[in-house]
Amino acid sequence: GNPIWKNRVESWKEKDKKKKKKKSAPKTENEAPIPPEQQIEEIQSSEAAAAEPLSVIIPVSKTRLTPYRIVIVVRLIILGLFFHYRVTNPVDSAFGLWMTSIICEIWFAFSWVLDQFPKWSPINRETYIDRLSARYERPAEPSQLAAVDFFVSTVDPLKEPPLITANTVLSILAVDYPMDKVSCYVSDDGAAMLTFESLVETADFARKWVPFCKKFSIEPRAPEFYFSQKIDYLKDKVQPSFVKERRAMKRDYEEFKVRINALVAKAQKTPDEGWTMQDGTSWPGNNSRDHPGMIQVFLGHSGAHDIEGNELPRLVYVSREKRPGYQHHKKAGAENALVRVSAVLTNAPFILNLDCDHYVNNSKAVREAMCFLMDPVVGRDLCYVQFPQRFDGIDRSDRYANRNTVFFDVNMKGLDGIQGPMYVGTGCVFNRQALYGYSPPSMPKLPKSSSCCCCPSKKPSKDISELYRDAKREELDAAIFNLREIDNYDEYERSMLISQMSFEKTFGLSTVFIESTLMENGGVPESADPSMLIKEAIHVIGCGYEEKTAWGKEIGWIYGSVTEDILTGFKMQCRGWRSVYCMPLRPAFKGSAPINLSDRLHQVLRWALGSVEIFFSRHCPLWYGFAGGRLKWLQRLAYINTIVYPFTSLPLVAYCTLPAICLLTGKFIIPTLSNLASALFLGLFLSIIVTSVLELRWSSVTIEALWRNEQFWVIGGVSAHLFAVFQGFLKMLAGVDTNFTVTAKAADDTEFGELYIIKWTTLLIPPTTLIIINMVGVVAGFSDALNGGYESWGPLFGKVFFAFWVIFHLYPFLKGLMGRQNRTPTVVILWSVLLASVFSLVWVKINPFISRPDSATISQTCTSIDC
Repeated sequence: GNPIWKNRVESWKEKDKKKKKKKSAPKTENEAPIPPEQQIEEIQSSEAAAAEPLSVIIPVSKTRLTPYRIVIVVRLIILGLFFHYRVTNPVDSAFGLWMTSIICEIWFAFSWVLDQFPKWSPINRETYIDRLSARYERPAEPSQLAAVDFFVSTVDPLKEPPLITANTVLSILAVDYPMDKVSCYVSDDGAAMLTFESLVETADFARKWVPFCKKFSIEPRAPEFYFSQKIDYLKDKVQPSFVKERRAMKRDYEEFKVRINALVAKAQKTPDEGWTMQDGTSWPGNNSRDHPGMIQVFLGHSGAHDIEGNELPRLVYVSREKRPGYQHHKKAGAENALVRVSAVLTNAPFILNLDCDHYVNNSKAVREAMCFLMDPVVGRDLCYVQFPQRFDGIDRSDRYANRNTVFFDVNMKGLDGIQGPMYVGTGCVFNRQALYGYSPPSMPKLPKSSSCCCCPSKKPSKDISELYRDAKREELDAAIFNLREIDNYDEYERSMLISQMSFEKTFGLSTVFIESTLMENGGVPESADPSMLIKEAIHVIGCGYEEKTAWGKEIGWIYGSVTEDILTGFKMQCRGWRSVYCMPLRPAFKGSAPINLSDRLHQVLRWALGSVEIFFSRHCPLWYGFAGGRLKWLQRLAYINTIVYPFTSLPLVAYCTLPAICLLTGKFIIPTLSNLASALFLGLFLSIIVTSVLELRWSSVTIEALWRNEQFWVIGGVSAHLFAVFQGFLKMLAGVDTNFTVTAKAADDTEFGELYIIKWTTLLIPPTTLIIINMVGVVAGFSDALNGGYESWGPLFGKVFFAFWVIFHLYPFLKGLMGRQNRTPTVVILWSVLLASVFSLVWVKINPFISRPDSATISQTCTSIDC
């Protein structure tokens, strides 16, 4: 409503129109007239090409999906009848055991509903890369494909080996995409000179590796994994020079590995005076907690070209500033720093983030994502494209369910049929505008009095989407156009525009960065001075830049949990954005997983702790994001499931203890079964089996993968999830923060050698204790049956079946505990035996769940005895 603002916008519009007229005038004069027939043919062909979709949805066949849905409904009905029977038929002789089992079973049913119904409408998708090329890469014309900024994050080069990070970077630089459209930003959050020096070596080796990959179209384009493939590498290769050049490249790569290994060996012992660079100056990051921001640009338009003289993608080393007294927010803070740096230097409209151990396995992965993001219909409301995680180096049987096949091939397909998959932290291509907190273009703006939380706020909401939608699209386009005309406007006019829209409080005090947020199609002003951009990039990674802004609260990666990925995706979808799940035939990215039992449990502990933190935060899906009504209900159920699943550990531990208690006391949680009860139990078991079989049928997941997932659900539930719940309560009540350790990314020299390593951790104690007490219970049960005669064997069957259910689920844990030489850490054995013994003795003494006769009954019994 400000008249000065309106006049300014009108003047911008006029300048915009004049500029367009000047540009269009020479074209009309110089171009020769085109015959009408040719014009019609060109229009028809372009319309036909534009009409072809870049991707299609392939729904699951009704013959597979309809029976699956019917069985789910039938199972729900049987569950209702089952609980009616269980509640109306208490076990008076073991009331405590019965009540405990009822509570546990109700929670398990609730968890099943949360997990099952988001899989109601699974879909598959198919992309057409050839159509993408036909539309945006026409002959004799510059490529119209959108630019992409790659983010790679690393912290400790001794735990995340530089060779693995180097392979990830090399696979990015060699991706099948226009070179001038790719930029790779490597975040070194540990400010390690080893990471910087290895990146220097990587940039030098890329000058040879990238043209080799392009020339022979090899896959994958990470040299370590390409040269270690056990396949016929001559298949489909017809160039005579391939063998000779491959041998030379392998030799060059081995020399590159030796140089990286030498750097790693040198970095094992830090000098007392700190590290010194080659020019004799001290390394700025000698104190990893107190150092300035560092940026180094390698390769790219102004950097070194490859050995054939062609331009290479830009490679940028970034280490954000760190000072004592500032909260740096771990990985989420590092990613937000990369968002700002990339916006200042390249400002690609799309961002692809990868962990340092996830290399590009499919060189066309970016094109796969662009089939969705650059589609004018599908991409309009798309915040990100998520790829499934696939892993190398996992043992053949996948003992600890590292592949997470059920989640990535079943749950994520189900979510794709609702509002889209969750963001899982890596292998994801973002729409930059969605990261800035804007709402989708097709969404109507929220009323100004609304709040993102279900509870109305006292102050009027200042949602970023409102700021964005308040300005009319035409006016904003004019403003954006004129922001680029730096020579025509002074600093005062540009700062007036930015302060007028109150963007400083949201994005921070950087006019260059704020200008970039207004450019929906990305890009950097042509008149921008590169040296000025570097200074601005250093400014936006300062440790105090985010203070009193919306970073981490409403924009960028969201703070408040060690699993920042769930929060970030959840906030976007609450604003109405959709996401897409892309599963190309050749996996897009591959990573390494901690196949060691202890490391795997610590990884699961970190994920579960993040979910507990979200549960106790204001972003909990149980109450957050109801005001706009933009998050679909089944999608909300899925998010609720991701934050409540750690709490299943409490009833799970109790339920896994019940079989041992029943065997040791001779009691049971289920009374003598009638015919109706037997039918209910049989129907429940059959519905569980049939549901699993039909799920395998439409998802193509193997039975072994499903069983491994079920086993590790129990193993993780009674160990890592249990500890996560207690740590979450400690953090909430006492403010005790827990630091997570980065899991090692390098495997043992021998194949699956790390699988057999046992490291002491308290997470091993609860499952070991459960195994011991259930084995003791089985032995005690059989002893009682042998002494009790024929009638004792019938009741024993149900109890033993229950105990073996627990032991079979914990079998991979038991196998991992034994290691290669069947050795287990002595401390684990001692603690577990001690806990099992104390539990048994206390149980015999207290016997809490067995009903005791009152004193009157005892006296009456005594008087009836004739001594």
